[in-house]
Amino acid sequence: MDPVSNPFAPGAGTRPPELAGRDELREVVRIALERVRRGLPAKSVLMVGLRGVGKTVLLDQMRDDAEASGMHTLRIEAPEYRSLPALLAPQLRQALLRLARNERTKDKAQRALRALSGFARALKVKYQDIEVGVDFEPEPGLADNGDLEHDLQALVEAVGEAAKAGKTALVMFIDELQYVDEQQLAALITALHRAAQGSLPVTLVGAGLPQLRERTGKAKSYAERLFDFPVVGPLEPEATRLAISRPIEAQGVRIEPKALDLIVEATQGYPYFLQEWGKHAWDTAERSPITRADVELATPSVMAALDMSFFRVRFDRPTPSERRYMRAMAELGPGPHRSGDIAAKLGRAVTSLGPTRSQLIAKGMIWSPSHGDTAFTVPLFDEFMRRIMPFET
Repeated sequence: MDPVSNPFAPGAGTRPPELAGRDELREVVRIALERVRRGLPAKSVLMVGLRGVGKTVLLDQMRDDAEASGMHTLRIEAPEYRSLPALLAPQLRQALLRLARNERTKDKAQRALRALSGFARALKVKYQDIEVGVDFEPEPGLADNGDLEHDLQALVEAVGEAAKAGKTALVMFIDELQYVDEQQLAALITALHRAAQGSLPVTLVGAGLPQLRERTGKAKSYAERLFDFPVVGPLEPEATRLAISRPIEAQGVRIEPKALDLIVEATQGYPYFLQEWGKHAWDTAERSPITRADVELATPSVMAALDMSFFRVRFDRPTPSERRYMRAMAELGPGPHRSGDIAAKLGRAVTSLGPTRSQLIAKGMIWSPSHGDTAFTVPLFDEFMRRIMPFET
């Protein structure tokens, strides 16, 4: 098989050749955004799910959908150790400059740009990583108090007034939202709440690991009334088959049903794994159709590729003691597991392992599905841990 024609290209956030099984969620978000544009009540959307389920791809597709309908968007990824004001400011500036080109929105967009100037200057002392061009002098008293919660609310209101004048909406697409500092997340929630109360067309579509729901609840008690939290999980078997078969058939190649069955079983429907199995099955097969034997032959290459990239990049982050904690989890199976069972496996008291568990949650390696339970945020990570650390320590 010609590797140049291989339709599969595994990568972080890389759009798959077939975005299968996500139409219903895309439609839910489309309806919510259209209601926001019309000034009707609608919740912001925060998608939650494990690594490798395609949240980033879905977020980017939803942004494309919103822009195709005439909405204004901004797109940021919230890395660790960067402030939310520093991430938002340059993106808001670009959106407002676009709005300022329209005669209907020019005056209100320029006022929002003045609010942004005051916002950046007032908060520069506290958030030194803010870097944004200043197009207008600040308006005294507008988003310039130096208090993030108050100033972000005023800034979002000004942005919302500009979008409303243009009969459009400003949609913030934010990935990896679980890394945003709790105080800064609280300020963002407050600003969105105020916009919703004023029927202003500003909303958020975000994505993050499963602990995001708990973090928003801690930041603001009313967060669950402000957001919908759709769970992005593995694909259903039929969608899994389509995600593999359609790209292959588009190249004039066939894949046998038994080969598809094996891929469905091996990947458990996780989209990133599908791309790896599809790529290596294609490269392994000598001719059409791709057979079950081809998939079996490709599997060791798939596992090696996953171990060296998808899994390894996450294994390198934890400290040795954190790795031992994860290895104990892996010995117990896929999970979730009770904290007491993990502690017993390590021969330690539960209380002594609290800091280790908290650090792993902060690093996005594990999460707590319910009180006292612990699970990996990466699918099949227990199997990887047993491969990379074959002996319990």
